[in-house]
Amino acid sequence: MSTVRGARERARAEVTAAIKDEARRQLATEGAARLSLRAVARELGMVSSALYRYFPSRDELLTALIVDAYDAVGEAAEQAAARLGEGADWTGRWVEVAAAVRAWALAHPHEYALIYGSPVPGYTAPGDTVPPAARVASVLIGIVREAHRAGAVTPPPLGDEAGLEAERLAGELAELTGDLPPAVVAALVAAWAQLFGLISFELFGHFHRVVEDRERFFTHSLRALARSVGLPGGPAPV
Repeated sequence: MSTVRGARERARAEVTAAIKDEARRQLATEGAARLSLRAVARELGMVSSALYRYFPSRDELLTALIVDAYDAVGEAAEQAAARLGEGADWTGRWVEVAAAVRAWALAHPHEYALIYGSPVPGYTAPGDTVPPAARVASVLIGIVREAHRAGAVTPPPLGDEAGLEAERLAGELAELTGDLPPAVVAALVAAWAQLFGLISFELFGHFHRVVEDRERFFTHSLRALARSVGLPGGPAPV
């Protein structure tokens, strides 16, 4: 009986993977807003009712693709951090992890657009997308927390106008940021937005005729962002 169950599970996993692969192909050609279960079923030679046994709605298929994308970019960040190990070059590790995220985005532009591009009309991501979405942030924050424990983080100045919001952010994100000072937490949120702004500008063509050596510019910018959150070392010359 267990052999039959195992065969069924393998068959289901194979069909699920085929459905998601076809859906990713449609993301590339049609965009997330036009993703259609009927179109996926048609391309796979399935009847719609059979596909609904795997994904009862378009939103459930979208959620599966979103979770897969977050897990993939999160794994890229984690693998980069694991290769580098621990050590006092916190800024260098911060830059290398960010570079791994950029490399993943350039290699998977449509999946990147799904999770960091325009929201899909009519779709609201459920709570089970939150843990995968936090994987990249957890790696970068972990580097800063390690440096903070070593006494190497210099909290950036924080004006009175941002103090209350920084305190709120520190409380809201305490599970991720631990005992990092509110000024560092606020700077991390800003750096997070700028990291993905840099990647999005490059990926979506906004650096055309503006930035030529994009890899070097990215590295320089990430060193500056590392400094902005209090890590030691300044930006390298462009």
